[in-house]
Amino acid sequence: MAKFELKLPKMGESVAEATITTWLKEVGDTIEMDDAVLEIATDKVDSEVPCEVEGVLVEKLFEVDDVVKVGQTIAIIETEGEGSVDTAPEESKEEVAPAAAEVIENEMAAVTETATAKADFSESSKFYSPLVKNIATAEGISVAELENISGTGKDGRVTKNDILQFVEDRKAGKTVVTKVEPAVAEQKTAPVKKTAAPKAAPVVASGEDEIIEMTRMGKLISHHMVESVQTSAHVQSFIEADVTNIWNWRKKVKGDFMKREGENLTFTPIFMEAVAKAIRDFPMINISVSGDTIIKKKNINLGMAAALADGNLIVPVIKNADQLNLVGMTKAVNDLANRARNNALKPDDIQGGTYTVTNVGTFGSIMGTPIINQPQVAILALGAIRKVPAVIETPDGDFIGIRYKMFLSHSYDHRVVNGALGGQFVQRVKDYLEAFDVNREF
Repeated sequence: MAKFELKLPKMGESVAEATITTWLKEVGDTIEMDDAVLEIATDKVDSEVPCEVEGVLVEKLFEVDDVVKVGQTIAIIETEGEGSVDTAPEESKEEVAPAAAEVIENEMAAVTETATAKADFSESSKFYSPLVKNIATAEGISVAELENISGTGKDGRVTKNDILQFVEDRKAGKTVVTKVEPAVAEQKTAPVKKTAAPKAAPVVASGEDEIIEMTRMGKLISHHMVESVQTSAHVQSFIEADVTNIWNWRKKVKGDFMKREGENLTFTPIFMEAVAKAIRDFPMINISVSGDTIIKKKNINLGMAAALADGNLIVPVIKNADQLNLVGMTKAVNDLANRARNNALKPDDIQGGTYTVTNVGTFGSIMGTPIINQPQVAILALGAIRKVPAVIETPDGDFIGIRYKMFLSHSYDHRVVNGALGGQFVQRVKDYLEAFDVNREF
């Protein structure tokens, strides 16, 4: 009998480890190919780990709540056959004979563009089991094609049957082969001189104090926030927007909206729509910094900070937000918010953001100075909507009236976003909000 090492697969660009939450199979259980063996939790989302072989689970190397590094062996599966099987065998240290080396060189010379895409599977924001990636490689399926396959597994995961069906459809001419461009080599930047981090002042706990261990997610968020402050030169601009028209319009149509669309119409999708329009007007706010270069993002993917029940925050992403109408934006906002609260987000749901919006008004704050979500260069905080007395200008003169107003707090990275761009952007958001059409159809 052969033994197969089930390893923790790569879950995304920034995920280096995961916590085991549930074992779905026990020692002695029979496992089918692509069956889920256990569930894991990364810093923000849960996922399953499938097996790429058929066999019997003979050993679990970790227990529930253990933290496992990507690439570590987490279980041993006994399969039919001789010897041992490893998901990622190390390269042989023996020297290759000249004749064998010549064969290898000839084979490498015949590699196609699709083979180039194989090395890029790990760069995909979506999770694929080793079995699915092996089939994709064998069948010459590119990353772009793989990402377009509709998965039937948990959380839309592509299963063995899904990719085999895709292969069958492609051979029958039912699918279009996507050409993959060769990857561009990363540009090397000059090494940054490291400086010693300032030491934190010592804290002494008395006998009456309670010592609380930070959660794993809390530690990761803490590190991410400190890193962002040390990376970006944070600057803020504040502006007040009159949202009376939006308040009155939502109050008028929210009942009909619920009846027709089955969705609760909140203020968030309306604000997100205005932000997406403003980014389209000022595309240099939709960038990232890489060394001494600026990466201008083509897609407008809005991160939406959402509070979790345990007090932590998560930022699911609305992809291509500028292409959604208000109904589509509402459905996207509600779906991500609900799944965030129920801890049901997929890894792809929290990746790829290019600009973030956080609603500090949910907690009654009228403004804030949010920390930029790296590697983005700006973040907008929405303050609480307040009913306030205001000067109203009319052709017949000025008078005092009751208006609904809110503050927009814009934090941006002064390394690449100057005061003019940062201020003009938030002014444009204000203009879109105040020009909202009260007779608008949804």
